[in-house]
Amino acid sequence: MADELTPETPEEEQPKKTHKQRKNGLYPGVSDELAENMRTGWADTELQGLEPIAQAAHTAARRAALSERFPGERLVVPAGRLKTRSNDTEYPFRASTEYAYLTGDQTENGVLVLEPTGETGHTATIYLLPRSDRENGEFWLSGQGELWVGRRHSLAEAEQLLGIPAQDVRELAEALTEAEGPVRAVRGHDAVIESALTDKVTKERDEELRVYLSEARAVKDEFEIGELQKAVDSTVRGFEDVVKVLDKAEATSERYIEGTFFLRARVEGNDVGYGSICAAGSHACTLHWVRNDGDVRSGDLLLLDAGVETHSLYTADVTRTLPINGTYTDIQRKIYDAVYESQEAGIAAVKPGAKFRDFHDASQHVLAEKLVEWGLLEGPVERVLELGLQRRWTLHGTGHMLGMDVHDCAAARTEAYVDGTLEPGMCLTVEPGLYFQADDLTVPEEYRGIGVRIEDDILVTEDGNRNLSAGLPRTSTDVEAWMARLKG
Repeated sequence: MADELTPETPEEEQPKKTHKQRKNGLYPGVSDELAENMRTGWADTELQGLEPIAQAAHTAARRAALSERFPGERLVVPAGRLKTRSNDTEYPFRASTEYAYLTGDQTENGVLVLEPTGETGHTATIYLLPRSDRENGEFWLSGQGELWVGRRHSLAEAEQLLGIPAQDVRELAEALTEAEGPVRAVRGHDAVIESALTDKVTKERDEELRVYLSEARAVKDEFEIGELQKAVDSTVRGFEDVVKVLDKAEATSERYIEGTFFLRARVEGNDVGYGSICAAGSHACTLHWVRNDGDVRSGDLLLLDAGVETHSLYTADVTRTLPINGTYTDIQRKIYDAVYESQEAGIAAVKPGAKFRDFHDASQHVLAEKLVEWGLLEGPVERVLELGLQRRWTLHGTGHMLGMDVHDCAAARTEAYVDGTLEPGMCLTVEPGLYFQADDLTVPEEYRGIGVRIEDDILVTEDGNRNLSAGLPRTSTDVEAWMARLKG
């Protein structure tokens, strides 16, 4: 990795004419002759006639709704900044969900500002870093300059793509410091912007903005539904990829599974939407097993919980529990079929007008029945559910909203989310599971170390629901037949 002239100071905070060198760089400095040489001889690469991004009309509608909700107030929504991974390397940047939802932009340091035009209405401006300056040399001397990390869009290009007037973000903090009037901001993404607003905002008012933006994402528009289906379709192909290489995973570890799925996510999307859970054997009983460093053994189960994130940042979230050798044992099938029956009941309860909790209750009722039937709990089932006794082996809720965040709408009010009512356009997961820990002495030995979860992404429609991830088989017999076909 090249390291000669990159500075330690971020580009937007550097002096206009100087760029700090990295300590222990091999070059002592930049001669006047070299500096002059680098200023000239470059072709004009400004892009002309750009078409708006696919979601531009939808982001405009979202900003209009936001404007209507908070009349007369300045609204500030940052994308966030690069985060250091180690020394002078950064994590891949992922724009804040609120910012990407309202703009479609995904570049670091960006800030959306809605300026009130009076008692009603706002003027939207997006503040971005312009292209690297060739006059002062930042395009080749700055660690975030064009020759180091790639070309940024110019402000004019950004305006064409996003449909929002664009200005230089390096001037925004000072302008916000001097601004007057009521302000709300999305916190937690940009310390520089928050510092500029420190005497103008309150936690309570900012939280109202965050809650609104979370609830606004509950019902997906046409673009969002299309992106979720795209994410799911890529995820289906990723699961197929994994099945085809299970023999190689057996020779290595769970990381082969993780890497295989990640390849599909990077080729067809932006990334994985969350850390992939590639849990073989008893690791399946750890709900968020993301170490993925365990053995993959024939005869065990593989719980694969993974999702591709699209380039527009919508993610799938799908789980299948697969027999590594292609065939379930009798006890594995017994537990798997119980979870499938539970999921079937949950999916059937997803429909417009139903309570959000209905699918959870339906799924849990089936699992409680099974646990009583198997003699693991003393009935009646209603008593088990009232006391929550099934939770020893079911552990988690049966699903959550899905969208740009894998656990979407998380800041929504309880009365609007888990105590709310399902509407067409909402997308959620249905994912019951049973987990018998390897050291659980309350169950027969044959149960121990078996974990099963089945998860699908369900869209609420006008007349019921649609399983976006129906491309993956769910019954135990269908899973076995599917795996046999893929393995040839």
